Amino acid sequence: MKLLFFILVLFTFSACNEQDKSNIKAEDKTQDKASTLNGTWEMVGYYNYVDNKIVDSFQTNNGFRQVKMYTDHKVMWSKNVPADSSEWFGYGNYNHNENELKETLEYGSEMMRKIIEEKKEFKYELRLEKDKFSQIEVDDQGNRIYSENYKRIE
Repeated sequence: MKLLFFILVLFTFSACNEQDKSNIKAEDKTQDKASTLNGTWEMVGYYNYVDNKIVDSFQTNNGFRQVKMYTDHKVMWSKNVPADSSEWFGYGNYNHNENELKETLEYGSEMMRKIIEEKKEFKYELRLEKDKFSQIEVDDQGNRIYSENYKRIE
């Protein structure tokens, strides 16, 4: 009887320990997701800045879609503008830290290739949260101009 009681107590402690480990793993995944761009994102709107303060905000127009996909080191994005027959997409490398996103494009659509010929590297101020991020364009003096705002869709 004592042996059965001992085994039951041991089993209970073991089960509690496994539950704690699974909770820790779930928290780690949440924290990892919050600190990474890995995944698929859709643009939901823009902010315009004056004197580093938001002065206007716009949601994307009906039918407009811009989606970005990030892996560990690669980025690919595409944009659909129903009123524009031009194709818009780009592909390249990226890296980021807590406050900055840098994308270096290798190739893109015809319209984007023209831009890439003059400028391959795009630097943004980065505001990254678990399921949303903003890439903020800044001028040479570090003043915010506008941001593209995204939500995680996968």
